[in-house]
Amino acid sequence: MNYVDTVAMLAILQYLVFGSLVGKARGQYGVKAPAVSGNELFERVYRVQMNTLELLVAFLPALYAAARYWPGWVIACVGVVYLVGRVLYWRAYVTAPATRGLGFMLSIGPVFTLALAALVPAVLGKGMG
Repeated sequence: MNYVDTVAMLAILQYLVFGSLVGKARGQYGVKAPAVSGNELFERVYRVQMNTLELLVAFLPALYAAARYWPGWVIACVGVVYLVGRVLYWRAYVTAPATRGLGFMLSIGPVFTLALAALVPAVLGKGMG
């Protein structure tokens, strides 16, 4: 099993689920497209999706770049922390946005970790082989 690819595809599926929750929230709270405001509860669900997209743009390339220098299972474990962080962020943000800190830290931390895990050996010219 390719653990890195599995985590990457789970991240994409997670984002798609968050997108479907936005669609559901549109109907539930009466926010018709293309509007993205008008009901605070809808806006919370929407912000989770947008914040996830913002992080996904950094997460995926960092995940694959780091996997060039470190064992795949190690990088996948860091990626799993990101996935858990996104779920915690979603749960907190839709119920009580002020409590989203832990989920955010468990999301952004892995992105920084992966970026550094790729950048440092790339700069130092250190490969796995």
